[in-house]
Amino acid sequence: MPNSKVHAIALCENKCNGCTNCIRVCPTEALRVKNQKAKIIEKRCINCGQCISVCTHNALTGVSDRIEDIQKFPYRIALVDPVLYAQFHESTLDPQVILQKIQALGFHMVYEVSRSAPIITDFTNSYIKNAKALPVISSSCPAILRTIQIRFPDLIDNILPMDSPAEIAAEIAKEELATKKNVSREEIGAFYISTCPARSFSFKKPVGRDYSNVDGTLSIKDIFLQISAMKEDTPYSKEEHYEPPEFFPHGKAMGWSRLGGQSQALSIKEFLSVDGIDNVIAILAEVEDDKLQHLSFLECQACTNGCVRGNFCVENSFVARNRIRILAEKHQDYEISSSPEDHKRFMIQKEIEPFDVSSLDEDLSEALKKLEKITSVLETLPNIDCGACGSPSCRSLAEDIVLGYAALEDCIVLLKEKQ
Repeated sequence: MPNSKVHAIALCENKCNGCTNCIRVCPTEALRVKNQKAKIIEKRCINCGQCISVCTHNALTGVSDRIEDIQKFPYRIALVDPVLYAQFHESTLDPQVILQKIQALGFHMVYEVSRSAPIITDFTNSYIKNAKALPVISSSCPAILRTIQIRFPDLIDNILPMDSPAEIAAEIAKEELATKKNVSREEIGAFYISTCPARSFSFKKPVGRDYSNVDGTLSIKDIFLQISAMKEDTPYSKEEHYEPPEFFPHGKAMGWSRLGGQSQALSIKEFLSVDGIDNVIAILAEVEDDKLQHLSFLECQACTNGCVRGNFCVENSFVARNRIRILAEKHQDYEISSSPEDHKRFMIQKEIEPFDVSSLDEDLSEALKKLEKITSVLETLPNIDCGACGSPSCRSLAEDIVLGYAALEDCIVLLKEKQ
């Protein structure tokens, strides 16, 4: 089974003091603290950013591209998530002005990701009717997809087989710009203004497809600072080869940026919206135990309140969520439909595979021996999961010891008993 590399979360060892806060919140036990420095077990990381949120020393940060990186492409597209609008008070900057200022940063086209939401909504309504496994689980949050691949592989068949909104938006935008300007798609770079590290990573290692239409990511925080530093009368480029930005006033599509938005856009009642990675894991466990078969759709968001809580955002998530609500309600009457051709075009291209993160050895007999050793070591440990050793649990410490990453002396409790 495939593993992948982490490209979305960076660790600055000089800032890390080994406090162990990060290992306590990691939902997949992807962190260790050894020699007073945090270490990331790459194959276990889901890029949810929980570790970033609790790191008081800013040793852990999300990775994205720089605005200068867009110049690698002759033609450039900015993919804008409505979450960006929620970082500004509407009385200060309305969406149309924000789009104009983004274009002034050097983009030939500004395309809103929310334009792809109606395609996914229509497809979901159709797919649920004949789904083989219920509830159908939203595919919009990459951290949740990776969680399922790692911890709940039996639920892979429940995942909605549809590309993410950003992937769809990038495909459509590139096609439009290539046609209008009579240029090749290879000359066009699409950059998503990202809400979180998980989305940045999802384009580097896409799920359900061989390659991504998104060529890079810029953090919402960086773009927010760029826009905030601009003069009020900064115009968008009016050169002939630039496309004037146009606001897409689709209330239901904008609502996707907050928890429940995707579910509420559907034509069904049997749905559940869950936020917070720990809450999501608890619900997925119930789905795995066949306790929620009455549900048709399950919307899971790793971040509290949804994408408005992403690590790349600057505004309080509750404030941002309310701003999205107001903006969505203001444009709730705007509707758009999609076609069956769109649905077929944007379905995932390849089977989603589970990630094997628990393999102890490629040789089965050796793996069994190591498993016996882990069980034996675990019996000598206090089994209180205090985390003081730098491993998230006594079980993980026992595994680390057998694999050579730790020693029995790392257990503070046993060390004190010997004194």
